[in-house]
Amino acid sequence: MTHTAVASPKTGNSQGILSNRALFSLCALNFFMADVQAGIGPFLGVFLQRHGWQTGPIGSVMTAGGIVGMLATVPAGALIDQTTKKRLFVIIAALCTISASLLLLSSQSTLVVTLSQLTTALAGAGIGPLMAGMTLGIVRQKGFNAQIGRNQAWNHAGNMVGAGLSGWLGWTFGLTAIFFLEVTFGLLAIAAVLLIPEKSIDHQAARGLEDGESHDAGKAENIKSFLRHKPLLILAACLCFFHLGNAAMLPLYGMAVVSAGKGNPAMFTAMTVVVAQAVMIGVSLLAMRFVATRGYWIVLLISFAALPLRGVIAGTFIEHWGVWPVQFLDGIGAGLQSVAVPGLVARLLNGTGRVNVGQGVVMTAQGIGASLSPALGGWLAEDLGYSTAFYTLGCFAILSLGLWVSFASVMRSADRSPA
Repeated sequence: MTHTAVASPKTGNSQGILSNRALFSLCALNFFMADVQAGIGPFLGVFLQRHGWQTGPIGSVMTAGGIVGMLATVPAGALIDQTTKKRLFVIIAALCTISASLLLLSSQSTLVVTLSQLTTALAGAGIGPLMAGMTLGIVRQKGFNAQIGRNQAWNHAGNMVGAGLSGWLGWTFGLTAIFFLEVTFGLLAIAAVLLIPEKSIDHQAARGLEDGESHDAGKAENIKSFLRHKPLLILAACLCFFHLGNAAMLPLYGMAVVSAGKGNPAMFTAMTVVVAQAVMIGVSLLAMRFVATRGYWIVLLISFAALPLRGVIAGTFIEHWGVWPVQFLDGIGAGLQSVAVPGLVARLLNGTGRVNVGQGVVMTAQGIGASLSPALGGWLAEDLGYSTAFYTLGCFAILSLGLWVSFASVMRSADRSPA
């Protein structure tokens, strides 16, 4: 929370009301922004399949969006560190995603689909650092881990509700109804961010500077300084390999089961999301407590270990019931990372004034893997079959595990360093 001198009971009470309103609105924003951040997400694959697209081109257009998002994350983080208009940028991101969804609904040509994915990717590149920066600005470093866990629980709940509603609407009214749900969530996200009082956000704290610390912009840490930050680079490399294997699994598994005639396109795809997000809600709340008692290293080790097992199960059991174990493991891996990664970055870069640039650096590494994953998985599935694609994707997490264990002493040392 923001630190203020108590001038009077009335002043203290007003500050408490302001803080509570900000935290409530922040949770609401995370709930509604969840559906906005990914656009129609896993429904894109089955939507394009219904309009005659093959898995290879679908993966390629997803990769194009991923590459643009990857390139935008570091500049987005730098901009968020500098700006005092964070709420405005959330609104812009929401409007971009709404526009992209409506554009995709209007036409399924290669040009239009690619343009919609690029727009969604640009918006998504800023949402992660924006959420982390606003949270840090409201609760400061001391309250960051606990609040980021709550944020992610609300975020996963939003994804779960959005996916459930999308599946029901798609089954009842057709896949086009999902786009109108996306617009509704986007408008509600805009309303939620406007309810966050501007005064509740300390923009110095939001970039990792607190209690009167100053930061000379002329001497600000640049990208080269991050290239010398060994713990941050190790984290980024591990996440890159993880997302290279992980990003394509959700849409690919939905396409595999649907193409085998074992699931309704809208309902099954919704189920893949709902199962994972339901697990992530509980995992996010447990992760913030686990981090406090055991540290970041072991939490991320568990998250990396979930993916190889997920790949084996997905490749072996392309069945309607397979969604439960496959997406349960996704919930564990992604749920732990959604809390541990931004928390560890904020800890490593506390006091630099470049926390959100650091978030952008890590998101870029994630983006490299995530952007290549759909194309790799799509073409593997088209040429060698879905099972081979899942086994191959699962193997990339073994690289994450090996790297993380090899540098355990470095990461544990950084984990124990004072925030």
